[in-house]
Amino acid sequence: MRSFDELVAEAEAADVHGWGFDWLDGRASEERPPWGYARLLAERLARAQSALDIDTGGGEIVAEAAALPPHMVVSESWAPNLTRARELLGPRGVRIVQAAEDGLLPLPSGTFDLVTARHPVRPDWPEIVRVLQPGGRYLAQHVGPASAFELIEYFLGPLPQERKERDPVREVAAASEAGLTVEDVQTARCRMEFFDVGAVVWILRKCVWWVPDFTVAGYEGALRQLDTQMRAGAPFVAHSTRHLINAHRSRNGGRHRSTR
Repeated sequence: MRSFDELVAEAEAADVHGWGFDWLDGRASEERPPWGYARLLAERLARAQSALDIDTGGGEIVAEAAALPPHMVVSESWAPNLTRARELLGPRGVRIVQAAEDGLLPLPSGTFDLVTARHPVRPDWPEIVRVLQPGGRYLAQHVGPASAFELIEYFLGPLPQERKERDPVREVAAASEAGLTVEDVQTARCRMEFFDVGAVVWILRKCVWWVPDFTVAGYEGALRQLDTQMRAGAPFVAHSTRHLINAHRSRNGGRHRSTR
C-alpha cells in the first residue's frame, strides 16, 4: 500500500462532482439494497409520459435508463452538478432545471405523471405533490436514519439526536399529510467497507454534510489511526441505511402549495 501522504494527496486531488462513485472501485465497497433502484427507475421511466427526477446530482442514475419519457426533466441545486447533468443528459433531450436551495421547483403544477428521486437531500412533500398530476406516482430511494454513522461518529463523536433523523415512519406521515398515498415502504441496512485512508478522505469530500468541517489537517490524527488499522488488514466498517417509497397522489388533489 502506498504511503499515507500519497493516498491522501490523491484523494484530495480527485474529482468529487456528480453522483458517480467509480473512484472508490477497489478501495471501498457497499452492499446494495435488494430492490435494485436503478432497474426499478428504468422500468418506470420507460412507461411514463412526463417525468421529473429531483436532486439528480450529475444525472448519472437517469442516464442509465435505456428509454426516457417524451417529456423528461431533472432538477438539481448545486451548480457543478448542473453542469455535469447538462453534459450527460442534454444530448438526450432532457431539460435540466436549477432548484432553489429551499427545494422549490421552477415548474408548473400538475405537470408530471412520475416524480423520482435517489437520495433526495430533504424531501419537500408539498412541492412533490404540487408538480404531480392527480394520480401521478412517486418512486424514490431515500437515505435512512443513522446512515454511515459509524464513520461520521468516528470523527464527530456521538450524535444521538441526529441518529433519529430521516426516519421512514415520520417521512411516510409527512408524505401522507401533504397528499400522497404511500403504498409500500421497504427498508435495508447495507454493509460498507473502506480499505484505505484515501477512500475515507474522498467520501468525506464528496458527502460534505457527513463531517461538515472536514479537512485533512483538522482530522489528521484520526485519519492516521485509520490508516494504521487498514494497513493491519482491518477495513473500516460502517452501514448505510435506505428506504424505498412507492406512492401516488390522490386523484382528487391533496394538500399542496397553490399554483405559481
